[in-house]
Amino acid sequence: MIDVSPSLALVVVIAVLVGAGVYLVLERSLSRIVIGAGLITHGINLLILVAGGRAGEPPIIGQSATEDMSDPLPQAMILTAIVISLGITAFLMALAYRSWQLNGHDEVQDDLEDRRIARRAARDELDARSTDDSGASLEQEAETTFDETDTDDSGGRA
Repeated sequence: MIDVSPSLALVVVIAVLVGAGVYLVLERSLSRIVIGAGLITHGINLLILVAGGRAGEPPIIGQSATEDMSDPLPQAMILTAIVISLGITAFLMALAYRSWQLNGHDEVQDDLEDRRIARRAARDELDARSTDDSGASLEQEAETTFDETDTDDSGGRA
């Protein structure tokens, strides 16, 4: 029987790539998020390649025995993952560039609603029937139209 266990060095490289990638994705800077997504992608591609088994003969019928052929599915999956990661990387780089143009930095900003909810949770003021400071019920809130671009005196409500 042929030994198909992966090399310990490859397993360590995969763990380091994915671990460093997850750490970078959790940062607030979009440039670090892009690098982290790339590291995760490379780590997972290596994982798929290692899980695909040993290298063998080309999978062409008639050229070699069936048991000596390598599995082409992991290679096709990796090729697809490379194309998808290229698209995600391009999108994230466009976001980082636009953020740099608008703000002078590429740091992800907090959502104002998340900050307000966090402040209320810290004061133990959260109520199951409403997430609005006005005290309105969810049914009343559903009837109103919210427009954050409107700057009238009603606090952003049209």
